[in-house]
Amino acid sequence: MATNTKSINDIRIDYYPTHEHEGIKFRRGHAMPYGATTVPNGVNFSISSSAATACTLVLFDRGAPQPFAEIPFPDEFRVGDVYCMIVFDLDVERLEYGYRMDGPFAPELGHRFDKSVILSDPYARSLGGRDTWLAEPNWDDVYPYRSRLAFEDFDWENDHPLEYPIEDLMIYEMHVRAFTQHPSAKVKNAGTFSAIKHKIKYLKELGVNCVELMPIYEYDEWENSKPNPVTGEMLVNFWGYSTVNFFSPKAGYAATGKFGMQVDELKTVIKELHKNGIEVMLDVVFNHTAEGDQRGHTISFRGIDNKTYYMLTPEGYYFNFSGTGNTLNCNNPIVRDMVLDCLRYWAADYHIDGFRFDLAAILGRAQDGSPLSNPPLLESLAYDPILAKCKLIAEAWDAGGLYQVGSFPAYGRWAEWNGKYRDTVRKFLKGDTGQVGEMVQRIQGSPDLYYYRGPTASINFIACHDGFTLYDMFAYNEKHNEANGEDNRDGGNDNHSWNCGWEGETDDIEINFLRRKQIKNALSILLVSQGVPMLLMGDEMGRTKLGNNNTYCHDNELNWLDWSLLKKNKSLFEFAQSLIKFRRAHPVLRSSTHFAHSDYVGSGYPDISFHGARAWNMDGAEYSRSFAFMLDGDHAKQGVIKDSMIYVAMNMYWESLTFELPVLNRDRKWHVFSNTDMPDSEAVNTLGKEPLTASQESIVIGPRSVMILVGK
Repeated sequence: MATNTKSINDIRIDYYPTHEHEGIKFRRGHAMPYGATTVPNGVNFSISSSAATACTLVLFDRGAPQPFAEIPFPDEFRVGDVYCMIVFDLDVERLEYGYRMDGPFAPELGHRFDKSVILSDPYARSLGGRDTWLAEPNWDDVYPYRSRLAFEDFDWENDHPLEYPIEDLMIYEMHVRAFTQHPSAKVKNAGTFSAIKHKIKYLKELGVNCVELMPIYEYDEWENSKPNPVTGEMLVNFWGYSTVNFFSPKAGYAATGKFGMQVDELKTVIKELHKNGIEVMLDVVFNHTAEGDQRGHTISFRGIDNKTYYMLTPEGYYFNFSGTGNTLNCNNPIVRDMVLDCLRYWAADYHIDGFRFDLAAILGRAQDGSPLSNPPLLESLAYDPILAKCKLIAEAWDAGGLYQVGSFPAYGRWAEWNGKYRDTVRKFLKGDTGQVGEMVQRIQGSPDLYYYRGPTASINFIACHDGFTLYDMFAYNEKHNEANGEDNRDGGNDNHSWNCGWEGETDDIEINFLRRKQIKNALSILLVSQGVPMLLMGDEMGRTKLGNNNTYCHDNELNWLDWSLLKKNKSLFEFAQSLIKFRRAHPVLRSSTHFAHSDYVGSGYPDISFHGARAWNMDGAEYSRSFAFMLDGDHAKQGVIKDSMIYVAMNMYWESLTFELPVLNRDRKWHVFSNTDMPDSEAVNTLGKEPLTASQESIVIGPRSVMILVGK
């Protein structure tokens, strides 16, 4: 009950100061939650360190070169290892804060305290210092990455995560800035969260229902920046796989970042995507931080509790399972709680639908680096009630040689980027021998890898941000990374690509036709495979990176999506669009369980069958480069839904082949949905209006082609 104009909180004694330092009033705070939280009349600050001997709260006015106050935590304000304090009468909208931690500098013991450095709060909800993309920082700033508060006043209206069944997803991997930064995007506030809204119509036309955003946590694009040795252009950290803070969205991706409004801007675009039926998945990087190894800058974790946050060798150096200098100590209970708190925050406060974990095998390593059979962090994430409906997807390998595709600890929840799907399909498309047997597994959702987990454990992709685009896979035999300034040593060499007869761009009509056909072949296989398909931004319109398979450092047209390709390669876009529609129209392509290879509904056909030049006889010999499979629609969704028959024939041999067709019952006929050997205008037919095949007995599959038939 209020008294006069005071609320009940105003009269609680807890919220009145007990101490004063240089005119700043404060009192003992609350240990939980960690971070900075507004409370009546003030802000509660809480941070932990297992080995610090003292902690000082440092307060700045926004952008000020020097702090306006530094308040040492009295020892009586410490609860266990947690320093907590409520400071009163702060201008929370202009406040920036950090900490100084005192303690031993003894690297051999794992400690690297340095109280001369002002440290960012690992739990900060917003970070200042890189507010505008590529605005040159003040290199003399005493506190370059400034913790700020974020406010929970966003009006979500009725928005909530969409919770689509994972087998129904069509994932589109994209980079926030690259998606709209090219002038051809013709959008307001290009390269920002806000600009994505202007392309939602396009995403819907394409047919994707989930966007996977490459890292949007705060990172420093200036990290390891250097001039391009060829052009002099500045090379920067463009992809963002180097986190400065896990709770803060990148201000430089927000048109309103300079006003500190990145939180609201990101929430607005998520809400708009949801309104249009598109889930939002984040690519999260918990395997390392931007602090690098012992030569790197101290930003936050190293100065707060180095031994807790990082995996260290017995000599106190950094294990480097991430390939970037350090490895986050994910299975330390303190770090594990931080990761869990972080993901809960993004799921609850940002309505995020799922997470893809970069180099996720690291999350299963013990504190000494050895793989754990039952990693506590992965188990905690799998069973967490707030994350219960979120998709959890692992990049199931790391840079330390731990490769867990098919064996990642799943706890009934985790799916994986299926690297074996990518490699097998690439080799098959290239025409390598000995691939048919493995292709049979891959198009079924890789039951050899996920027998107990079902096809939805397999995120199928042929290209992603890391490596060649789909176009470049058929235009280059070798990587061409000279523009990265590393003498072409960086980037993978196992691209399984084939240039179709000429390295790079060409005017040769036949080569260009073959390249387009190979892209269509790849799209066809991806969209008829069981599992969850993922498309790389721009592959639907023939995007090229000119043979560079590691464009992490380019803020230019190597990464920016050139929307003029949509006009140039209109037929390719329409082909991709039609295939996505086809997948969505046929539930038999989106099973959540593996095939039984039997006729358990009495339709006269097994749920899946394999064929070759002769129906019911697949040639899986080493020399074989072709096969076909047939799905019986009566078995769709385990026989619950009736669908058409689907027959897919793939010929990666360089000459045409004739395939005998399986005989259909119930007066059904074979119809042609797509044939990649045909000219662009005839390569795909309108869904539901597919013409009859020329013969019901056999089809001729052109060289290096894929045909999709519908039996109805």
